[in-house]
Amino acid sequence: MWFEHPRNTSAPLAGLKVLELARVLAGPWTGQMLADLGADVIKVESPEGDGTRHWGPPWFEREGADGETEREAAYYHACNRGKRSITADFRDADQLSMVRELSAGADVVIENFLPGKLAQFALDYGSAAGVNPGVIYCSITGFGQDGPRAHEPGYDFVIQAMCGFMSLNGKPDGDPMKFGVSISDLACALYAANAVQSALLMRHRTGKGQHIDMSLLDCSVALLANQATSYFATGQSPPRMGNAHAQVSAYGVFPTKDGPVVLAPANDNLFSKLLRLLERDDLLADARFTTNEARIANRTELDTMIATETASWERENLLRQCAKAGVPAGPINTVAEALVDPQVTARAMQVELGGVSGLRSPFTFSDAELALDSPSPKKGEHNPQ
Repeated sequence: MWFEHPRNTSAPLAGLKVLELARVLAGPWTGQMLADLGADVIKVESPEGDGTRHWGPPWFEREGADGETEREAAYYHACNRGKRSITADFRDADQLSMVRELSAGADVVIENFLPGKLAQFALDYGSAAGVNPGVIYCSITGFGQDGPRAHEPGYDFVIQAMCGFMSLNGKPDGDPMKFGVSISDLACALYAANAVQSALLMRHRTGKGQHIDMSLLDCSVALLANQATSYFATGQSPPRMGNAHAQVSAYGVFPTKDGPVVLAPANDNLFSKLLRLLERDDLLADARFTTNEARIANRTELDTMIATETASWERENLLRQCAKAGVPAGPINTVAEALVDPQVTARAMQVELGGVSGLRSPFTFSDAELALDSPSPKKGEHNPQ
C-alpha cells in the first residue's frame, strides 16, 4: 500500500517513496531535504504529534485538519516542509499494520528510535528488509547502533559538548560555548541524506538495499576536520580562539567607525592586497608579516596594526573597497539582516507556502527543480479516511 501523491516530476528524486519514522530535528531535516528534492515523504507521528509542534514560542497559526485554528511552533515548520502526515499508535494492531504496509512499499525508511526499539513492532531493518529487500533503511541515533553508549538518547547539546565543538567555540578566556544552531543534528542530517542517495545509487547497481547507521556523535567528530588533524600532528588539543583562525593570520573581526567587519585575507597575495588597500605598503617587506607562519607568530601585533587602520573607515566604504580589490570581507549580519542581504535575496532562499515562511534547501540545478509545493503538514492531515 502506498498513498499516491504526485509531485513535481522535474525534481531530481521524483517518484522516490520515503517513510519517515522520526521526530525533532536530525531525522525530519533529512526527510525535508529529500522532500525538497522531489521525494514523496510520509511522516508518521504519534497521536500526540511530533514534539516540536509544541516547541514555542514563536508560533504560526493556521487552520488544522479538523477545521479549527491551530498554532504550531516555528521550530516544527523549519524541518517538515513538503511532507504528508499520518498519525499512528503502534499499540493499535490496525494502525501498526498500516505503517508496516507503508514500509513494505517504501524505497527509503528514516527512523530515529533507540537501537532495538522498533524490533518490538517489526519495523526494524531486519523486519523491513524481510518483506522489502530493496529498502534503504537509515537509522539516526545519538551514538550509533553499537558501542558503550548506543542505548542512550542523544541530544544535540550533549553531542556538541562531547565531540569537542564547545572546547573550540568561545572566547579564549571565556566559557566553552555551543553553536547558535543545532549543528550536530543538522550535520548528521546532511550526512544522512548523502548516505541515502549513495545507497540508492548502489541499489541501482546491485539490486540490493541496506541499513545505514548514522550517529550524531560520529558526524560531529567528522566535522572536527583540520582541528582534528592539528591534534594528530601536535598531540595538543587546539584551544578556543574566539574569532581568530588557528592556521591563518590576519583573519578575524576588525572595527570600523560604525560597526565591525570580518576580514579574511587567507594567503600572501590577499594579505598584500589588504595592506595596499589600507595604505600600509610599508609592511609588505616586513619580515614579521611576509609569510603566514610569521604572521601567526606575530598575530597580536599585526591585528592591532590592522585594527588601527580599519577603525578610521566607514564600514560600507571599507567593504566596497575590499570587494573592488578582491579582499574577502563581509558585514556581521543579524539573522534579520542576513535574510534581506542582496545576495541571499538574489538566490531566492526564502520561500512561503501556505502562509508559512521558511528556507529552501540550497540546491540549484541546471536541469531540475526543487519540489517546493506544500508547507509542513498538519498533524494527521493525510490519514486515510
